[in-house]
Amino acid sequence: MSEEMEQGQEAVSRILIVEDDAEVREFLRFELEEDYAVLEAENGHAGLELALEHQPDLMVVDVMMPVMDGIELCRRIKTGEETSHIAVIMLTARDEERDQLEG
Repeated sequence: MSEEMEQGQEAVSRILIVEDDAEVREFLRFELEEDYAVLEAENGHAGLELALEHQPDLMVVDVMMPVMDGIELCRRIKTGEETSHIAVIMLTARDEERDQLEG
């Protein structure tokens, strides 16, 4: 997060991008950072820690990641008392109906 965003973060919504692909993470950050304070994590475990610490307004989460996948991260976010209010958008290349239902 840039220093400018940190200084004005009370007025700016925070988005946490949790994505293991650095290029996708960079693209999302580039598209969002003009209007939002953007935090980044490269796996679900790091994303959970940042969510607990910074309480973002929205999380954009990849489903398939190392360490902790997006499904488990979302499950922990939505069952956590401190984090259950955070909106989550899940990104995936999976197109099976079973995968969609799990998400």
